[in-house]
Amino acid sequence: MSFAEDFMNIALIIAFCAVAIAQVMSMIRLVMGPTTGDRILALDTMVINAIGLIVLLGIAQGIRIYFEASLIIAMLGFVSTVAYARFVLRGDIIE
Repeated sequence: MSFAEDFMNIALIIAFCAVAIAQVMSMIRLVMGPTTGDRILALDTMVINAIGLIVLLGIAQGIRIYFEASLIIAMLGFVSTVAYARFVLRGDIIE
């Protein structure tokens, strides 16, 4: 293995660990959040962290389908966050 491959593997391991720790911290905020807004923000952050993990997995395995899946999850995460926030604020999603 060359130096570049070793460096890439180490960088991927560090990135996986950092995003996994961020995911756990978001889960803690989701459970302990004092307000509903904190919980909504924690859910949105968990979606972003999941997208990060999927992209890192795609980089590690060299498969492009993970990037397309991350785009779909990003769209679903955005729509679900907006819908949940509107439900909490107004009591209904569609006016």
